[in-house]
Amino acid sequence: MAALARESDGTGPVDFCIPCNPYFPTPAMFDEMAARLREIITYYPSSADTITAELCNLLQLPPSCVAMGNGSTELITWIDHLMVRESLAIPVPTFGRWTDQPMETGKRVDMFPLQESSGFALDLTQYAEFIRKRNTKVAVICNPNDPDGGFIHKQALVQFMDAMADLDLIIIDESFLEFADAEVEPSVVQEAMLRPNVVVLRSLGKNFGLHGIRFGYLVANPALAGRIRSMLPKWNLNAFAEHVVFILKEHGAEYAQSLQQVRRDRLDMASHLSALPGLTVYPSQGNFLFVRLPVGAEGTVVRDRMLTEHRILVRECGNKIGSSSRFLRLVVRPQTDVRRLVSGMEQVLYGTRRGAAVPELGTGTNYSSGTAAVDRLVGATNGAGMQNLAAQALLGTGTSGVGMPAQMPMPAAAQMPMQPQPVPMQVPQPQPVPQPQQPQFEPRFEPMVAAAQVQQMPMTGMADQQSNGVGMPMQMPQQVPQQMPQQPYGVPAPAPAPMPQGPTPTGVPARNGLTAAQVRGATSPNGMQNLAPAPATGWPNAQAQAQSWPNAAGMGQAG
Repeated sequence: MAALARESDGTGPVDFCIPCNPYFPTPAMFDEMAARLREIITYYPSSADTITAELCNLLQLPPSCVAMGNGSTELITWIDHLMVRESLAIPVPTFGRWTDQPMETGKRVDMFPLQESSGFALDLTQYAEFIRKRNTKVAVICNPNDPDGGFIHKQALVQFMDAMADLDLIIIDESFLEFADAEVEPSVVQEAMLRPNVVVLRSLGKNFGLHGIRFGYLVANPALAGRIRSMLPKWNLNAFAEHVVFILKEHGAEYAQSLQQVRRDRLDMASHLSALPGLTVYPSQGNFLFVRLPVGAEGTVVRDRMLTEHRILVRECGNKIGSSSRFLRLVVRPQTDVRRLVSGMEQVLYGTRRGAAVPELGTGTNYSSGTAAVDRLVGATNGAGMQNLAAQALLGTGTSGVGMPAQMPMPAAAQMPMQPQPVPMQVPQPQPVPQPQQPQFEPRFEPMVAAAQVQQMPMTGMADQQSNGVGMPMQMPQQVPQQMPQQPYGVPAPAPAPMPQGPTPTGVPARNGLTAAQVRGATSPNGMQNLAPAPATGWPNAQAQAQSWPNAAGMGQAG
């Protein structure tokens, strides 16, 4: 955003990309901070202990159970270094640091794919079974999840903690929870302080609309919180963070009002976007909405045209593992901005003929996750998260070095002949036609299983097949069926094009693999009856909220 502002007149585009609270701090609070700018940035801040004690006094939490960090990413980094021994499980798609950070330090990352067919809702029963089968040591749950905004009720989370009490660690990332209103007290911070293996992560920058001030905190039992706190620098929190923490007690009512307004705007924004033909909007409890573009619309093209033609910045999710370039994450903003967003998307998606999605206009643009290991993974699979899935499905052999199950079924969309029939060459003399060399494996043509069962496949993080420190390289042949693109209704399918020889463009299914959407299918049968899966909550209501500062759980009364 800073780079875009420097390239323009200094104002930057309308931001539907960064999940920020647009109503807090208030204009009066910004004016007060601006008036004290020289004083704030001239001197050292107080120690982290002093700032943490003030925050705990505000939230009514014991300081021994809290560690404040220079943003949630600093806390995630230390959790990985100190508490993740060998493996970590995480549903995908999700916040990239939960996949990137452990991969960077050589941990095995077991990725549990959320299913588009169920609105990306996390089934805790199946997640628990996945963790047991993989023998994973650490489990992460983001509630609400980024980018889809999926929400899990507190009771279901507590049941999950009980069932997973033998794990090294359970991390509940509640960075966006204060925007939720599906239940009155959704936070599990009180439970975390009493359990030996639970850490709750909370954000301040996202909630307070101050991403530039890097501050967040975690809550755990005194031993776990103290272990993290002992590794943090004395001045890891800056003077702006201290100033904001110390003035918050005077602005509790404004903060509660800002959360209520975001919740109302979320309903209004979802309603307007849902009216766009072919656009799917998923239920969310965060301050953002996850949307699927109409068939034929390419996310990178939509993103670039929205920015260049309408000065609107949106988040295209093609580089999120478990997602694809057909998905956008759109931050909740005031109604005036939403009307501008909807108008721009109508022009980009449909042109002058509303209801007819524009085709892909190019091959996409380059991107970077900021992590070389993940860029190699996404570059090799083009965001599909797995290499050579089709070949593995057809082989029907044993598991690979990353935990791939044997005889994995292949979706119907990928059912193509294993080997093309040799075509006689036009030669001047009647000589025998040369036959193509046979591959080094014998495919097993077994009865096809329902494509929905492909969800039972575990996904693990892979940075590089040669040497990634995460799992063993996959030994698979390179001859696999070509994935046929989906055609819009009523448009005849073109003749199959020759296989391109260059690198796969962003947003296009990678050769030798399947797209992320194809590995999502039906859920497997429940195996842990003591866990009740949390259903999708749908859209929240918008009742009046009491104006008070958040309680000990960090939450106000939800509507």
